[in-house]
Amino acid sequence: MKLLAVDTATMTRSVALLENGQVISEKTCVAQETHSKQLHETIGDVLAMAGTSLESVDALAVTTGPGSFTGLRIGVSTVKGLAFALNKPVAAVSTLEALSYPFRFSSMAICPVIDARRGEVYTATYRYLDDALTLIGPERLTVPEDIGNDMDGPVIFTGSGASAYRDIIGKRLGSLAHFAPPPLTLIRGSIVGFLGYERLQKRGGDPVESLAPLYIRKSDAELNFRK
Repeated sequence: MKLLAVDTATMTRSVALLENGQVISEKTCVAQETHSKQLHETIGDVLAMAGTSLESVDALAVTTGPGSFTGLRIGVSTVKGLAFALNKPVAAVSTLEALSYPFRFSSMAICPVIDARRGEVYTATYRYLDDALTLIGPERLTVPEDIGNDMDGPVIFTGSGASAYRDIIGKRLGSLAHFAPPPLTLIRGSIVGFLGYERLQKRGGDPVESLAPLYIRKSDAELNFRK
């Protein structure tokens, strides 16, 4: 199975092509402009590096959030359009799970943190239990000062929010807080692809018609409408 994976949930844009769970090609970069201007080019580059085309892709995977409203819309709408056009299955992947996955074998709790702007973050808590990365706290929107309220042991922090609010987290948790090095704080298309591949193998794809971003936070339009 050849699977094309896309992530545009944060400032990082990452696309990867996998075959039966093995990475064939990948391109990851920090965007200096909106993903809409470069995503299709990045997809083309990844396919070209692998010497293949869209028509040879058997399935797709995409991060559905939480993350940037604009970034999520671009990634999800692009993959949804490709899935319809190619008539291929698609797997939805959590951005927070993708960030946590590289640390899945750790005995420590894993806390992915994405900068949500406005002094807030998206976060959750994972542990490696019964040979699987397991979500033990809900994905949520909170303030950096509240991170660690439920922590009673060492924790690995990763993601843009962990980098942005390292001082606050470190002051609150002290020696219990361990921070991932910069290369491991990015969402990688290869990880999204592998998680998508596992999902497709275990339970098939997600319904393309209902594929949508998971924002968690309400949009400005919704907030203004309520006001």
